[in-house]
Amino acid sequence: MSLTKSSLRRGAGGDVKRPSRAEAEEAVRTLLRWAGDDPEREGLRDTPARVVRAYQEFFAGYEVDPHALLARTFEEVEGYDEIVLLRNIRLESFCEHHLAPIIGRAHVAYLPNRRVVGISKLARVVDAFAKRLQIQEKLTVQIADTIQEVLEPRGVAVIIEAVHQCMTTRGVHKPGGTMVTSRMLGVFRDDPASRRELLTIMQNGTNADFEG
Repeated sequence: MSLTKSSLRRGAGGDVKRPSRAEAEEAVRTLLRWAGDDPEREGLRDTPARVVRAYQEFFAGYEVDPHALLARTFEEVEGYDEIVLLRNIRLESFCEHHLAPIIGRAHVAYLPNRRVVGISKLARVVDAFAKRLQIQEKLTVQIADTIQEVLEPRGVAVIIEAVHQCMTTRGVHKPGGTMVTSRMLGVFRDDPASRRELLTIMQNGTNADFEG
């Protein structure tokens, strides 16, 4: 079942009444006391304000409409109809279960159907969804489905590789484990040859090929 635009913007929690900045800062003070420290000591006195400012940056995606990011497209492509792939998009998100960082990279591809979008918009769509409380599986689906809904290409593929600090810094304490998720739509799901071509392009070469 596809997600509606409103649910993509607001997240699964629906409409949420946002507390005031003062309430948010007081919540941080409560957590500092819960951790066993004194929020009034010199080193922590300004921490609540810093944390709230950081949260505004970490979770800025709630204020972004990913569909609007893809609204402007270009049709003057001289008949280009091959794969468009943006690899190694830096991804920073937070696990919705423990508020621990998820750090990785996303690879986003689509097969145009008469029109293309500026490549920076693909990276912005990744950020719009990553800068929310997430699980990687849902994040992968949201990015792919939004590109499919807005651009209506012949195919979309999203692959995410990420390390979850909820697993490396707590719980099982297993550093080095990388989680990989993928979402294939259109020809990348239905046509094995197109899927193979995509994976070959994705695996060949590195960013270093273009440095210098």
